[in-house]
Amino acid sequence: MDQSVITNDSNASGVSWAAVIAGAFVAAALSLILLALGTGIGFSTLSPWSNTGASAPTIGAGAIVWLVLMQIIAPSMGGYLAGRLRTKWVNVHTHEVYFRDTAHGFLVWAVGLVITAAFLITAAASIAGGAVRASAMSADASELAPSRSGPSGYFVDTLLRPSSATSAQDNSAVRGEIGLILANALREGEVPPADKTYLAQVVAARTGVSEPDAEKRVDDVFTQTRQAADKARKAVAHAMYWTFLALLVGAFCASFAATIGGAQRDHIVVI
Repeated sequence: MDQSVITNDSNASGVSWAAVIAGAFVAAALSLILLALGTGIGFSTLSPWSNTGASAPTIGAGAIVWLVLMQIIAPSMGGYLAGRLRTKWVNVHTHEVYFRDTAHGFLVWAVGLVITAAFLITAAASIAGGAVRASAMSADASELAPSRSGPSGYFVDTLLRPSSATSAQDNSAVRGEIGLILANALREGEVPPADKTYLAQVVAARTGVSEPDAEKRVDDVFTQTRQAADKARKAVAHAMYWTFLALLVGAFCASFAATIGGAQRDHIVVI
C-alpha cells in the first residue's frame, strides 16, 4: 500500500540558504564582470591628449548609468536563480510564498553586495599596501618626514619656520610647508595672518613680485583651493546619492526576479 507523507512546513525554515548563497555568488560574480567591462569602456573613451576623447561630465554620467545597469542585471540574475533553486513549499499560503520569494531575492542582494564590497576593499587595500611599501623602499629617510607625518605636522613646521623667507630654501621643503599651511587654512576656514604674511614673503622671494601682490596671489590661490575642495565635496556627495539610488534599484530587481523564478518553479508540471 502506497502511503503518502505530508510534511508540516511550519516546522521548517522559511529560508533556503543554499539557494540564497548560490544566487549571491552569481550576483557578485556578474557585478565584478560588469565592473571590469565598464572600466574598460571608460578607459577606452579617455585620451591623454587635450580636447580629445570624452569629457569629464560625460564620463561621470556614463559611470552612473553603468552603475544602475549593473544593479539591474546582476541582482536580477541572482534573485531569479534563488527563486528557481529554493525549496518548494507545499502547504504554504500563496501570499506567504510570495513574501518568502521576495525575502530570498532581498537576501541575495544583501549577501552579494557584502561579497562584492569585501572583494573590492581587499583588492584596494592590497594595491595601496604595495604602493606604500614601494614608496617606502624607494624614498630616503629625511629629517622633514617625521615633522610632516601626523596631525601635528603643521605645528612642528611652525616651530621650525625661518624668520624670513629666502630664495635659497629647498624647493621640496617649501612646497611641503605651503601644503600644510593651506591644509590648516582649509580646516580653519581662513588663512591666519601670520601664515599669510609668511606665504607672501615666500612668494615674493621666489617670484620677485612685491609683497602686496604676493598677498593678493595668496588670497586668490586660497580662494581657488576652497572652491576646488567644495567642488570635490559636492562631487563625492552626488556620487553617494547615485550609488544609494542604484543599490535600491538592485534590491528591488533582485526581490522581483526571485518572485518570478519562484512562480515559474511552482508552476512546473512533472511528467
